[in-house]
Amino acid sequence: MSDTGQERRLVVAVPPHIHGPESCRSIMLWVVGALAPAAAWSMVQMGTPAVVTYAVCIGTALASEAAWNALAKRPQTITDGSALVTGLLLAMSLPPLTPWWISAVGAAVAIVLGKMVFGGLGWNLFNPALVGRAFVLLSWGGVLSKLPSKGWYRTIDVAGSGSLDAISGATRLAIAAAVRMAKGGYGFDLAAQYRPLLLRNLEGSLGEVSAALLIAGGLVLIWKRIIDWRIPVGYVGAMALLSWGFGSDPIFNVLAGGVLLGAFFMATDYVSSPMTRNARLVYGIGCGVFNAVGRFFGSMPESTTFAILFMNGLAPLLDRIFVPRTFGWVKRDG
Repeated sequence: MSDTGQERRLVVAVPPHIHGPESCRSIMLWVVGALAPAAAWSMVQMGTPAVVTYAVCIGTALASEAAWNALAKRPQTITDGSALVTGLLLAMSLPPLTPWWISAVGAAVAIVLGKMVFGGLGWNLFNPALVGRAFVLLSWGGVLSKLPSKGWYRTIDVAGSGSLDAISGATRLAIAAAVRMAKGGYGFDLAAQYRPLLLRNLEGSLGEVSAALLIAGGLVLIWKRIIDWRIPVGYVGAMALLSWGFGSDPIFNVLAGGVLLGAFFMATDYVSSPMTRNARLVYGIGCGVFNAVGRFFGSMPESTTFAILFMNGLAPLLDRIFVPRTFGWVKRDG
């Protein structure tokens, strides 16, 4: 008892015990703010379909968490911002013309199976947004690959593509993979794709519209120390190095697809990434390695989702391997 007659309670929480000025809500709002320019630009470029995808994903994510808490008779947690971030990230990982019901199912799966069944925020093993995207991709991959696009490849001569029966997924990354498999090389200049990938890419997911805005948002989070630089640097570095080693343009392979969205905003998820510094660097490198291997040797050119999910599963093991030395302890001589 204290002098005022009020009981003092000792609260023991799961480590690490880090004190800082930022709350969970403020961190999530920083992430939303860092993603906002890229999200807004995608809506400007893609129009109403993009707005619908964002609205459905975010709305369903918030409603699913609220419904779960109500049924479980738990305090509502939708104001902490985590469901908002999950819905936003899921929307940015989907094509703008994704049927609304697929977006809704993906968001519900992301919240319910990706987070709430584990106990809610702080207990999930895998990144919830990627759980939702993986479910959608595995369940309706054929639907997503046949969605109409701007058809950028029709305006340039892709050598070797005329011998292909079909090209699935009208994206720069998909065409590069298809031509590479058919010819053993590339039939167009990958360096010429830097500018559209950085500023105005109208193919692929909503999060691929502007790599420049994603980089800017990621750098803001690093500057604010919301995320650890080791994960994105390890991720992007490994992806670029292996792309170069596999005989491809490293800059193109970093800018194309979901590498930047994954490196800055998904792999850095606090709960599903390692806690120790060295483990984070190895974790980021692992994400880049599996992303590159999946892109060049897998059945799908876009392997960001499964690369990060795989490393999510290894995060606890990495923390055990890279346990820092206990403060004040020294190794005994002899």
